[in-house]
Amino acid sequence: MTADILTPQELKKADPVFGQLSFNDHEQIVFCNDKDTGLKAIIGIHNTVLGPALGGTRMWNYATEWDALNDVLRLSRGMSFKSAITGLNLGGGKAVIIGDAKTQKTPELMKRFGEFVHSLSGKYITAEDVGMETADMDLVREVTPYVTGISESKGGAGNPSPITAYGVFMGMKAASKYTFGSDNLEGRTVLVQGIGHVGEVLVEHVTNEGGNVIISDINEARLEEVSKKYGAEIYRGDDVYSVPMDIYAPCALGATVNDETVNKIQAKVIAGAANNQLADENIHGSLLQQKGIVYAPDFLINAGGIINVYAELENYGKQEIIRKTENIYDTTLEIMRTAETSNITTHQAALKVALERIEARKNQK
Repeated sequence: MTADILTPQELKKADPVFGQLSFNDHEQIVFCNDKDTGLKAIIGIHNTVLGPALGGTRMWNYATEWDALNDVLRLSRGMSFKSAITGLNLGGGKAVIIGDAKTQKTPELMKRFGEFVHSLSGKYITAEDVGMETADMDLVREVTPYVTGISESKGGAGNPSPITAYGVFMGMKAASKYTFGSDNLEGRTVLVQGIGHVGEVLVEHVTNEGGNVIISDINEARLEEVSKKYGAEIYRGDDVYSVPMDIYAPCALGATVNDETVNKIQAKVIAGAANNQLADENIHGSLLQQKGIVYAPDFLINAGGIINVYAELENYGKQEIIRKTENIYDTTLEIMRTAETSNITTHQAALKVALERIEARKNQK
């Protein structure tokens, strides 16, 4: 038998993990495969200088395994900065399971995934993310203690989505204060793109404050349900980015601010829950700055979820969770003022704070 010879094109496609554009000096990448349950997962550990890498598990039907790898690399990196800027003693990690959460997720698959998490001996701690529920984390907890976001009845902090949404709301109000001179959202038009667990709670907060909410989602049933519940307007067109609005809140998947959309966005503020909203942090962050659009860095304002699950590790209660989450308001304002005085983007300003904290801890060791 002779070995297959790869063409130059195939060799390029087969570049190792270390050659991926999203690889950012990650400490460890773990590929998990189990034939019996059908599990195909990737765990990304970006940095553990501040503490164990904590980050949720996302189950998504990726088009290719390269897409899944790219996602876990970007997401785990973001978690490092999220924990650092929020002042938590945690590193950054994330996991993705390749598959359809509605049809392929089974208790056996979740427990097998938990065994892979357990094999890392606490270097990575998992939690809930897209395609996951609190009940799934309860299943993982049956085989490993290295999981957060379990049911309150089992001693956990429960579903982190409401706290995530509250943190985004705090960041949105801070960005409004900086941009419009007032953090009151009454009369402001806010477009929420993606009305899953977090998006719906954000709609509720904005509606309760008197904001005019427009909602967009690929799930028609969810649109109707949320519209009826909160009186939100449904957007049914094919160019959501060109809608006249004050605030754009991306709450679905990332990279919605990209080459195609950046010049269409009508909003004066971008503040949402999605991770990695800028397809290219430098290019699109600068373009937003040039257009006078104030961007609330996603890894800062969506940190409520990790604050919530961190409570399980540090044993602090709901009152402290709320206090830490409300502090996102002050940090967001501080970042925006720093960006202005330093003539850098808000993303760069937030990243600088996070990296300085990681570097300071590294130098103490």
